Amino acid sequence: MTLREQWVAFVTLVTREIRRFVRIWQQTLLPPAITIALYFIIFGTLIGPRIGQMAGFSYIEFVVPGLIMLAVITNSFGNVVSSFFGNKFAGNIEEMLVSPMPNYVILLGYLTGGVARGLAVGAIVTLASMFFTRLNIQHPLITLGVIVLTATLFSLAGLINAVYADNFDDISIIPTFVLTPLTYLGGVFYSMSLLPEFWQGVSKLNPVLYMVNAFRYGFLGVSDIDVLWAFLMLFVLVVVLFFFSLRLLETGKNLRA
Repeated sequence: MTLREQWVAFVTLVTREIRRFVRIWQQTLLPPAITIALYFIIFGTLIGPRIGQMAGFSYIEFVVPGLIMLAVITNSFGNVVSSFFGNKFAGNIEEMLVSPMPNYVILLGYLTGGVARGLAVGAIVTLASMFFTRLNIQHPLITLGVIVLTATLFSLAGLINAVYADNFDDISIIPTFVLTPLTYLGGVFYSMSLLPEFWQGVSKLNPVLYMVNAFRYGFLGVSDIDVLWAFLMLFVLVVVLFFFSLRLLETGKNLRA
C-alpha cells in the first residue's frame, strides 16, 4: 500500500472506532461522569471535610487528579479490549490481517480510538469536577503528557488482553483482578506518605502510583514520587507494549483460524 492508502485506512479505522463509542454515548461517556460525580459527592463533600487537608490541599482537590486518571485508565482499556475482541470474535481481525493493510496501521487505528475515548471521558470528568472544586493546573504540559501516555499504555494493554481472550468472560478478568486493585492502591484516595515505610516500598512496585502522582503534580505541583522517573517509566512501558502488540499481530497469535 502507498502512504496515502495507508493514511486512508488509518483514518477509516479511527473514524469507525470513534463513531462506535460516540454512537452509544449513554453507555460509554455518561456512566463514567455519573460514577465520578458520586465519588466527588461521597469522598469530597461528605467525607472530605472530616479528613481535612492532605499534602496541603483540601481532600477534594487532592483526589480530583486521581479520579480523572482512574476514568482515563478504565475507559481507554475498556474501549480497545471490547472493540478488538468483538471484531476478533466476528472474524473481522483475520480479514484485516490478510489484507494489504500493514499491521502497524491496524494497531495505531485501535490505539487511537482507545486514546480518544480515554481523553474524552477525562475531559468530561474534569468538567464535572468543576462543580465541586476549583481547578488550577500548575503544569499544563506535564498534565497533558501524562494523560496521553497513560491512555496510550492502557489502550495497548486492552489490545493485548483482547488477543489472549478466548471468550467474553476473559476480557473482564484483567479489569476486575488487576486494574481495579492497582488503581485503588495507586494513591488515588491517599498520599503514600501516610503509609508505613514497608508499604511505601511495596506501593512503589505499582505503576499506577507513578501515573497518578505525576498527573497530580501537573495539577497541584505536589507528588510522592519523582516525576521524571514516572515519565521515563511510562515511556518505556508504552514502547515495550507497542512492539509486543505489533508482534502479536504479525504472528497472528489467537487471531487466525
